[in-house]
Amino acid sequence: MEIAWLEDFLAIHECGGFSRAADSRHVTQSALSRRIRALEEWVGTPLFHRTTHSIALTPAGESFVTTAEETLRRLEAGRSEAVEQAEGASELVRFAATNALSLVFFPVWLRHVETTLPFHINIQLLANHMDACERIMIQGQTQFLLCHHHPAAATLLNPAQFRSLHIGDDVLMPVSVPTRKGSPRPMFALPGTADTPVPYLSYRPESGMGRIATAAGKISPRKAWLKPTFTSHLAKLLVTMAVEGRGMAWLPKSLITDSLDTGVLVRAGEASWDIPIEIHIFRSRARQSPVAERFWAHIETNSRTIG
Repeated sequence: MEIAWLEDFLAIHECGGFSRAADSRHVTQSALSRRIRALEEWVGTPLFHRTTHSIALTPAGESFVTTAEETLRRLEAGRSEAVEQAEGASELVRFAATNALSLVFFPVWLRHVETTLPFHINIQLLANHMDACERIMIQGQTQFLLCHHHPAAATLLNPAQFRSLHIGDDVLMPVSVPTRKGSPRPMFALPGTADTPVPYLSYRPESGMGRIATAAGKISPRKAWLKPTFTSHLAKLLVTMAVEGRGMAWLPKSLITDSLDTGVLVRAGEASWDIPIEIHIFRSRARQSPVAERFWAHIETNSRTIG
């Protein structure tokens, strides 16, 4: 069995078909098909239902997804640990964080942790949107992930394979520029109407904020009439567009505290429109490097919730 076969299998699962998976893997579709047949022979059962117009996992394939992900993650973690030991970098702790948290929350949280941390760590941080951060975690390229969390929003991190700690609180607030400088009245106010919807600065689907806003909207008893005018996966960019008066946005309070204090942005709706969210740190349930395990044990015992 070859590692590439597992990567091929997961690519087909993620892409939803052989053609797009072959493109993502930079191989021909026929070569990809041969490798999947070889994997199925090794497993001993078909992993995909193949029809003329669609492809879907068999029950065995559904079960094998977890095995493939965990195998690749453990291999990557073991390889990284071996390289770090060889290079004398055994103190390295690798984090992924969503773009919004990497800018403000992560430095403050890390400083709080380090005030009681009884040993030295070397930090490596990778910032990206939520979808990319999850895939990095699944592939074992990082040990910890910091992200916003809402119980109604879906995540790619299977609870059977990952666990998390609640380390902070935040809130998505609907905000707008004021009608005039110094006024508490928003230029773009919720809920809008069917005839005059509110110009809306929205998140792309791969954004964690986008998932949360969509999920919270589905379970909210309140109805808003919105007209999307700009979309991005970067919360910080939506802050800039909101300040420029391009529309209303649900933005994390952690990013807009100064703008609210100075009146550059004001509430676009009463507090009942707020979306409370938590900040979590995720890790794999599999064994980490010694320093990563010591770090996790420390924050489990000593880290306090910020926000």
